[in-house]
Amino acid sequence: MIVSTLHASMLLVGCFIFLVALRVPVAFALGIATIPVVLLDLRLTPFLIMDRMFQSYNSFILLAVPFFLLAANLMNSGKTTDKLIELARVLTGWMPGGLGQVNVAVSMLFAGISGSSTADAAGCGKILIPAMTKQGYDPRFAIAITACSSVMGVIIPPSILMVVWGGVMSISVGALFLAGAIPGFLIAAALMATVYGYAKVYDYPIAVRPSWADFWHAFKGAALALLTPVFVIGGIVGGIVTPTESAIIAAFYSFVLGCFVYRTISPWQLVDVLYDTGRFASISLFAIGTASVFGWMLSFYNVPRLIVEALTAYEFGVFGTSLLIAALFLFFGLFIDAIPTIIILGTVLFPVASAAGIHPIVFAIIGIVSLAFGLVTPPYGLCLLISAAIGKMNVVHVLRDVVIILIPMVFILLLLILFPEIILWLPKLLMPKSVI
Repeated sequence: MIVSTLHASMLLVGCFIFLVALRVPVAFALGIATIPVVLLDLRLTPFLIMDRMFQSYNSFILLAVPFFLLAANLMNSGKTTDKLIELARVLTGWMPGGLGQVNVAVSMLFAGISGSSTADAAGCGKILIPAMTKQGYDPRFAIAITACSSVMGVIIPPSILMVVWGGVMSISVGALFLAGAIPGFLIAAALMATVYGYAKVYDYPIAVRPSWADFWHAFKGAALALLTPVFVIGGIVGGIVTPTESAIIAAFYSFVLGCFVYRTISPWQLVDVLYDTGRFASISLFAIGTASVFGWMLSFYNVPRLIVEALTAYEFGVFGTSLLIAALFLFFGLFIDAIPTIIILGTVLFPVASAAGIHPIVFAIIGIVSLAFGLVTPPYGLCLLISAAIGKMNVVHVLRDVVIILIPMVFILLLLILFPEIILWLPKLLMPKSVI
């Protein structure tokens, strides 16, 4: 029998939603949801599906994912995070809401090294949430600001999501890295302004009044770690290395810092770091494989083409289409991990964005920023779950503060939609050929 487009869509989406409702992990749910259609349609075979899954891994650029994860885990285990926190303390600790400002600043610094929001939430949260609570900050605020600031990990370059997006959509990863810099800093500024407002309302203290000697000592301690984004982004933008090679350099450099310079990683810790990296990388890469199969099956039944025709018929224009794209990514980010969403929803909406005249890099950044917010919104909200677990508090009790902190961040997203040149300015300046 040959399955129609309508029946295939209903089976695929219906089975996926049913499995997610049963709390089956998303990566497995995407793969299992394809089985009924394969069994019913004579044109499909299990071997064809397996072939499509393995083809999704035939991408050199995806090797960057485990190496960026390894770099982040080495930084956390090597106490490099502590040195970044000390630098952030002297840079922003003198401001109202000192430790809250430090929380935002260290997330911004860590984002420039790791490319992972979850590593940021775990590494920085373990230190800053207890410290903030001890200094009299409301635990709910400490958890919320830690979770919300950690989303910069996938916006400020380097970013694992940008590597995946560039690989799937065939867009320059270097241009995406540059495009994410200014939006990331704008989100950091919005977060700092929010912390300032909290400090004035709740009379939160400053953390420290540093001297020039304190600043020099902190900068000297963190200087070697701060060279990581210089090697990674500078190498890619300068055309010296590929994104995968830059990830390998970041991992090797983090290894040298932790094992030989700071000498804070023992051989046994290194084994644990490699195990954790392998486990998390396998989860991410397995999700890429199953999401690719799911997306290919949607394409096989012409679902993306029908969606494109339906949406382009309404002629929303550039602004309206951008809003719709952001809303869809925000909605899907509530329930699904960012990487499968990029592969499934991103590939479906890419022709819609192109038809509306939205630049591919602008489309990518709008999608990634929207998905980043999904890391702190239930029921998925992985960064929020990690931060709440560290703070030993139920997620429900933290939601009010998360919403308050997210509001100015959403305004930044709207600003990017209104003025896309904010996104394109750096790529046009430093990599003009990639923006054509």
